[in-house]
Amino acid sequence: QVRLEDSGGGLVQTGGSLRLSCVFSGGTLSSWSMGWFRHAPGKERLFVAGINLASGATDYTDSVKGRFTISRDDAKNTVYLQMNSLKPEDTAVYYCTVGTPIWRNGGHRETSKYSSWGQGTQVTVSS
Repeated sequence: QVRLEDSGGGLVQTGGSLRLSCVFSGGTLSSWSMGWFRHAPGKERLFVAGINLASGATDYTDSVKGRFTISRDDAKNTVYLQMNSLKPEDTAVYYCTVGTPIWRNGGHRETSKYSSWGQGTQVTVSS
């Protein structure tokens, strides 16, 4: 059974940094895609970043490009989201997820294309 454990959130000031971690267990990572989504109050859960673990391709939503970096450590079965230059609008609960979306049609940006989710970690950026 696939299990994800995400962590690393916290309270940070504008311009600060956080690194989120997502530990994967119960399967082989190499054939999956992993993503980070965020859910802010009053909004739907939205795509932040994704990595295709088979091809190494990465993708980011426009608002975080140049500030966030998704990476992997296969030895630790862990995917990270390094978040720099944080802004108050980045405040949300962040969830990691795993699945087999089809990247060429943008499927990796859709929540419905992922099968397992972490419990979420709160990121709060103060102004």
